[in-house]
Amino acid sequence: METRAVPRPAELSRSSRVTRLAVPAVAALLALTTACTGSTVQGRPGASGLRDPYFPKAGNGGYQVDHYRLDLAYDPEDGVLHGKAVITARAEQGLSSFNLDLSGLKVEGVTVQGAGARFNRTGNELTVRPAEDLRTGEVFRTEVEYSGEPRTLSDPDGSEEGWIPVEDGAFAVGEPVGSMTWFPGNHHPSDKAAYDITLTVPKGYEGVSNGLLRSRTETGDGRTAFAWHSAEPVASYLVTAAVGKFKVATGQTPSGVPLYTAVAPGEPEGGGPALARLPEMVEWGAARFGPYPFASAGAIVAPSETLGYALETQTRPVFSGAPADEQLVLHELAHQWFGNSVSPKSWKDMWLNEGFSTYAEWLWDEEHGGPSAQRRFDAFLAGDTSVDEGAGTDWDAFPPAAPPGPEEISEGPVYYRGAMVLHRIRQEAGDERFFALLRGWAADHRHGNASTADFTAYAERKTGMDLSKVWDAWLYGRKPVR
Repeated sequence: METRAVPRPAELSRSSRVTRLAVPAVAALLALTTACTGSTVQGRPGASGLRDPYFPKAGNGGYQVDHYRLDLAYDPEDGVLHGKAVITARAEQGLSSFNLDLSGLKVEGVTVQGAGARFNRTGNELTVRPAEDLRTGEVFRTEVEYSGEPRTLSDPDGSEEGWIPVEDGAFAVGEPVGSMTWFPGNHHPSDKAAYDITLTVPKGYEGVSNGLLRSRTETGDGRTAFAWHSAEPVASYLVTAAVGKFKVATGQTPSGVPLYTAVAPGEPEGGGPALARLPEMVEWGAARFGPYPFASAGAIVAPSETLGYALETQTRPVFSGAPADEQLVLHELAHQWFGNSVSPKSWKDMWLNEGFSTYAEWLWDEEHGGPSAQRRFDAFLAGDTSVDEGAGTDWDAFPPAAPPGPEEISEGPVYYRGAMVLHRIRQEAGDERFFALLRGWAADHRHGNASTADFTAYAERKTGMDLSKVWDAWLYGRKPVR
């Protein structure tokens, strides 16, 4: 499935008509405040959303997270998750309160900088009020203890996300906002952070997450703790946790990237022949797009029909059943460069994820006995489904850079017409400049965020060409030039 600048909340309104007679009263109030707290209150509430064009309440303003430490315990028998989240963040303004996104689950206690903090819940917002205001630039640590049966959410397009329980396990997938069903955080792709996740599960189960497995420890009470570490920043929708009686396979790519694959019982050995080509695909991607951007790679194969889609969770994509074809594996792998390392600034920029990964499929096929990218491009224009079934879809229903609403961000135009935008650049610029553009984009925005406007400016600068006709017709135009 698969940085617009983060808007800052407006200053609180202040009266501009304080008379001279009111000044002594104001001074007395400030003196009383100072006497009671030891300092003048300077903080203000952080925003409860980042005004994303499609998910305006996703994320929170006033701070940026540096690191999450999640200590989670889950038993599939009762379906209850016990969690402790330690969130290290930096205040971007003086904060009297701030919000965390959390859906469901019971919050049992919150501390900020080691001191108890007041908190309240409104919908999916957990509002935290520290004992003392936080200063601009202050690095602060928030601890939240919570528990409950995590929720499954329905997306605007009807698919399910969040915490997905299955017989003998569970799978967590978060695009676009499902991660808030199992841990509190700043759940918007513009705020990426490092993660340390420990999953404690009953003996006989595996606990799988992103990054590198640091340790596997028998706890002495019939449980096993799996500690995972992601040093490179992760957008929260790309964080995963999977619990199951998996068959685990490890190894490495020819260039030495560690591999860790977890396959659910009943699925083909190793996840099937398409997934067996993952090591080769990692090397192929590195040759086309630049060095693989993370410390590990692999996959999680859930039981068939668990999700009905695959998701590019960072370093370890989740597949609903063994992937049937190598194009799907390649697509989710390509996201590690485009979408995971270079992440969107807002959900309106989804074509930068999906269009790039779809075009990566075209390039793979072009070099492995399939139709050329040019033939595929022509097939879409002609509606020739014998070359690509997607050519028969409503792929040009809307511009890829402007989906009409949140229910369309994973629709055909974002994928297929997004890929066609890239092919039009290739037609205009030629192969040498085009492939230099792909590598440069992945390198220069590595582990960051980028918007459509960032890409169009970068593409013109990198190729040295005026590509405005491509943008006008293919990226933003209602109907592309055929």
